[in-house]
Amino acid sequence: MEVFRSNPDLFDMLITDYTMPHMTGVDLAEEFLRIRPDIPVILCTGYTEKVTRDKAIKLGIRDMVMKPFDRKEFAKLVRAVLDQTKA
Repeated sequence: MEVFRSNPDLFDMLITDYTMPHMTGVDLAEEFLRIRPDIPVILCTGYTEKVTRDKAIKLGIRDMVMKPFDRKEFAKLVRAVLDQTKA
């Protein structure tokens, strides 16, 4: 967070897991989006009961992927989110 806060324009995207020490990926995404509302965020999770795709999108997260996921499909998702950002 300190690096992002000090220079948020250095970042092109946030990809975060839902489960992390000290905060959730949703909390991290909300912090990033408060500082830079245009940053694309992808949330990775294996817990559908904790957060839904609709809830994540309402919070400003661009997309959500369920674990485990295929690397090629994940790469396509990243590309789609980045392309969406440029549009």
